[in-house]
Amino acid sequence: MPHPYVLLSAAVSLDGCLDDTGPERLLLSGPEDFDRVDEVRAASDAILIGAGTLRADDPRLVVRSPARRAERAAAGRPEFPLKVLVTGSGDLDPAAAFWGTGGRKAVYTTDRGAPRAQAALRGRKDADVVPVGPELDWRAVLEHLYAVHRVRRLMVEGGGSVHTQLLRSGLADELQLAVAPLVVGDPAAPRLFGPGAYPPGRLRLEETRPVGDVVLARYRPVAPGAGPLASAADRYWLKLACELARECPPSGTAFSVGAVVVAEDGTELARGHSREGGDPVVHAEEAALAKIDPSDARLSAATVYSSLEPCARRASRPAPCARLILAAGVRRVVTAWREPDTFVPGADGSGVLAAGGVDVVLLPELQDLATAPNGHLLGGSP
Repeated sequence: MPHPYVLLSAAVSLDGCLDDTGPERLLLSGPEDFDRVDEVRAASDAILIGAGTLRADDPRLVVRSPARRAERAAAGRPEFPLKVLVTGSGDLDPAAAFWGTGGRKAVYTTDRGAPRAQAALRGRKDADVVPVGPELDWRAVLEHLYAVHRVRRLMVEGGGSVHTQLLRSGLADELQLAVAPLVVGDPAAPRLFGPGAYPPGRLRLEETRPVGDVVLARYRPVAPGAGPLASAADRYWLKLACELARECPPSGTAFSVGAVVVAEDGTELARGHSREGGDPVVHAEEAALAKIDPSDARLSAATVYSSLEPCARRASRPAPCARLILAAGVRRVVTAWREPDTFVPGADGSGVLAAGGVDVVLLPELQDLATAPNGHLLGGSP
């Protein structure tokens, strides 16, 4: 199911702390960075925090700038983004300032926490309580936000356990980190990320810039997901494959397809597109795999991203792309679009791959991007 774009936002000290242990909240950002955060909030459809952050800080989570609120209203959007709270226990303080500011609120909790949350918020018409199962299920939370509240961009402002869970689950699309020029030095102080098993490899640095006396660093997780579950990085790489399809020389007899092969740690191994290099019949996956040494040990744990399902049959080459992928030892493929009957009736590359032990992940929310360069073949315009 589709998810919103998930942006993790935090300010930390040089030693990675979110706060100190004093009675007052430690202000890590300055006026310039607070204004930047306000701008990010205004561009978001919803802002999410965990119950621990609500109890510790009771943030208002509103867009402070009247001009930015006016811009949202002029664009037909609510003046304030949806405020989202996640709580396992459902133990809420109805007198918190969080409830009395901004617009609508949504509370995601467990089946056992829902009655307690509903009782705490009884009489409030601007807050919905949504149980998501016996335990907090982040995928269910994100799917509900996307489908019911139409959230396409979600800003997550804490706390550390929420950031940890989303990053560890591969559900974070971006991390915006404001690093303050001070050291807390207290081993008991809360930190941004807790221990545990995170996706492998290095995050990709997208931007650094000074904002007042803090440094903003923007990172993107790029390690592929595992098995049949899609990660935020899977969507990133598949979008790139769909964009590569636009580089294909035009054809009236073959689809335009892009492909990227990515190692387990997020290293791009190769990319390719249909009819690359002047070869009128080369396929995208074929072109990409041909650039990788067949003995490369990373192939067995790599993921192939293809804008169109790898072919199961073809007349121009002895081996279709599904067979090439199996022969390369790749055991995971992510695609946006199942091959239609336009040229090959009953094509089922996904079936061939699955029968060979490959996890095939379909992300239909990107199908329009994949089909865009092929409109002339599907009854539309080029």
